[in-house]
Amino acid sequence: MENFHIPGFLLVIFLFLVPLFHGAPAAKAEKTEDGSEVWGYVQVRPKAYMFWWYYRSPYIVQDSNKPRPVILWLQGGPGASGVGIGNFEEIGPLDNNLKPRNSTWLKHADLLFVDNPVGTGYSYVEDTKLFVKTDDEAATDLTTLLIEVFNRNESLQKSSLYIVAESYGGKHAVTLGLSALKAIEAGKLKLQLGGIALGDTWISPEDFVFSWGPLLKDVSRIGSNGLKESKRLAEKIKQQIDAGKFVEATDSWNELENVIDASTNSVDFFNFLLDSSSERLSLTASELSRQIERKRYSKYVNSLRSNADGDGDLDSLMNGAIKKKLKIPDNVQWRGQSDPVFSAQEGDFMRPRINEVDELLEKGVNITIYNGQLDLICSTMGTEAWVEKLKWDGLQTFLSMNRSPIFCNGEKTTKGFTRSYKNLHFYWILGAGHFVPVDQPCVALNMVGSITQSTVTSK
Repeated sequence: MENFHIPGFLLVIFLFLVPLFHGAPAAKAEKTEDGSEVWGYVQVRPKAYMFWWYYRSPYIVQDSNKPRPVILWLQGGPGASGVGIGNFEEIGPLDNNLKPRNSTWLKHADLLFVDNPVGTGYSYVEDTKLFVKTDDEAATDLTTLLIEVFNRNESLQKSSLYIVAESYGGKHAVTLGLSALKAIEAGKLKLQLGGIALGDTWISPEDFVFSWGPLLKDVSRIGSNGLKESKRLAEKIKQQIDAGKFVEATDSWNELENVIDASTNSVDFFNFLLDSSSERLSLTASELSRQIERKRYSKYVNSLRSNADGDGDLDSLMNGAIKKKLKIPDNVQWRGQSDPVFSAQEGDFMRPRINEVDELLEKGVNITIYNGQLDLICSTMGTEAWVEKLKWDGLQTFLSMNRSPIFCNGEKTTKGFTRSYKNLHFYWILGAGHFVPVDQPCVALNMVGSITQSTVTSK
């Protein structure tokens, strides 16, 4: 256990050895000797167990006038592991070689990673029928986890929780936000919701599929024939979504991705300046469409690993040293992306969640949207399109405002732009694809500091 802990990493005493549930694989949460890390399982439903891992920041200066910020990171997929990918590949204290990460988001907040939904990463079910089928079901499980973790610790109850999501995790974030607010108002959940940040998130599938062809045509990556076919399929997807035929829309989405792939000589959906590797596209013609899509979605993991610092093998790490440290049950095998979890949500995958964003804005929740310039799957063009559909009464003022440039580390090179009005904030991040914290770590870290408004030390 001590091999994975930075010496002197924390100066704080954080007592959290309390029973979280009965009948789960562990009767109490585990922690490091200095209390800087705490983790455990929550039985969110009978025979369904969700894993969480909490890091307390050594950089935060305790300020009695403001709550301590805690970031809950939600990975995409559905079925991608936040405990593994978000933690070791993007924003956690260590990279996948167990070396300190200079751009860790711990510099501005405590971090809470969760393998969500159940069946993802270290989270597991005893019966596959318990996989969630909708974003709302996932939100209910996550709310149960928050109740178990926060309600049993007064220190966390005084903190401010920021839900930060990437990719499909954005749909889980907004449904969780509403579910958590409802539980708070009912007195069932003891926490303060500081805000929600949506990073390259799959909020409106319709707007994204309509953006792919025109965006790729503008950057000379697709020809006229490919553009025409992509528009035809996007229209078909829209009709299916409007009719509530979400499974059919998922199938058509897969068909559109195949058209894009064939028409662009395999553009990388996570950075349109790149090609997908031959390994990620080694598919046979006999595979069924949903099997093809699950294999294609493994790019979510593989694309990130090709860009992350270090060359460590995350699968070996998570199923070896980290699994041993965390005392994960022997029968639980960690995977970066769970195919069964993805498949279980195919009926909700193409459902938009714009209304949920609207409802959160109307409730006064701080919403931050950030997007990488080079992302295709959740393109900035598509994100801007769904933002313009919001019914929030501050939208027109927000859209009319000029953007402000973003710089980093005293450099004069423009790294992005930002715009804010009331509780809506938008960051356009240049030079980044789908994985903003990996591609532009300095900009991402500064953005997190602005979101959390934390008081930190200079170390």
